[in-house]
Amino acid sequence: MKVLLVGSGGREHALAWKLSQAPDLAELHAAPGNPGIAALGHCHPVRAQDGEGLLTLARSLEADLVVVGPEAPLVDGVANELRHVGVPVFGPSSGAAAIEGSKTFAKDVMRAAGVPTAESLSIARPPCVIKADGLAAGKGVFICHDQAELDDALQAAAAFGDSIVIEELLEGEEVSVFALCDGTRAIALPAVQDFKRAEDGDTGPNTGGMGSYSPVAGFGPAEVEEVMDTVHRPVLEELAERGASFVGVLFAGLMLTDDGPRVLEFNCRFGDPETQSLLPRVNGDLLGALARAAAGDLSGVELEVSDDAAVTVTLAAGDYPAGNDVGSPIDGIEDAEQAGALVFHAGTALNGDRLVTNGGRILSVTSTGVNVAVARERAYAACELISFAGMRYRNDIAAMAHV
Repeated sequence: MKVLLVGSGGREHALAWKLSQAPDLAELHAAPGNPGIAALGHCHPVRAQDGEGLLTLARSLEADLVVVGPEAPLVDGVANELRHVGVPVFGPSSGAAAIEGSKTFAKDVMRAAGVPTAESLSIARPPCVIKADGLAAGKGVFICHDQAELDDALQAAAAFGDSIVIEELLEGEEVSVFALCDGTRAIALPAVQDFKRAEDGDTGPNTGGMGSYSPVAGFGPAEVEEVMDTVHRPVLEELAERGASFVGVLFAGLMLTDDGPRVLEFNCRFGDPETQSLLPRVNGDLLGALARAAAGDLSGVELEVSDDAAVTVTLAAGDYPAGNDVGSPIDGIEDAEQAGALVFHAGTALNGDRLVTNGGRILSVTSTGVNVAVARERAYAACELISFAGMRYRNDIAAMAHV
């Protein structure tokens, strides 16, 4: 099977790593990919949102499956363009991807489907949550405990567009639950917890994600399957009734409240950096499952999950999330890999044959172990082997986990 993977971040490198292990893989291609992915397949200089370029590339490669990683091309309709000419795609249409592309649309779908979620508010008064309605690269949610935070949030949210959503502030622990979907069926993947804030102690601005771990204590297969029944499957049914059948990964961000799980948001793709902790725990043929989903038939598909834990730490530029770092040499990746870590490229490039920084989140360092504590210790030991100018990372990823 010839596969074209769309995207260039740490999530896509993790997907490429997993897909490269598939028994049926003949060729792996990526657009545009990154230096880490280039070690596993062929990278092509086509942007993820260039629908026409991707269509031309997929046809020239005679791709058997296109796997779309990032949300922006999905919301923009890249999957529609490919499907229209008969190219199998793992990733939702623009109509279904609106579950992430518009918070207002998502709230409407949840109301119609009877999915438990945060209450919408008509007036912004603290405490509350302010959300940019459209895509914001994980940085469009603002927690407001007082008026000063609310004033700052309204100004910051305006940078992403005029439309906002105001919600009640829920208290509890957050968890991410992913499902592979074929339009009607949902196959659960293990729960993951990620860390969005830039600084230790969950302080600082929201980011695209500073780390993650899996499994999550108290949220095993039984709890995940209950979420499938109360969240994912009702949403799949509602989207199908609206003529927007969802094929791809439906990602629910949940708050575990005293009254049970409540949906904070939906995403229409694998999470980043959740995927980097998720895929090392998934055994079996992921490529086969994605191909079956794209064909609309996940019946009988099962993916075994390892008992091992995984912890991922994001290595970021010094100014992230406010700024990026470009051109700083990166050292120590081979040492970290030799120590047993998986190092996924997120914001890297080659300057000649020298690996350099090229973004905000530069690398994802993932380690596994018999429990979260062991995996965490290994991940941080690997981080200490890697260096680039201004490199920083949170020191408390999974520190409070008891798995």
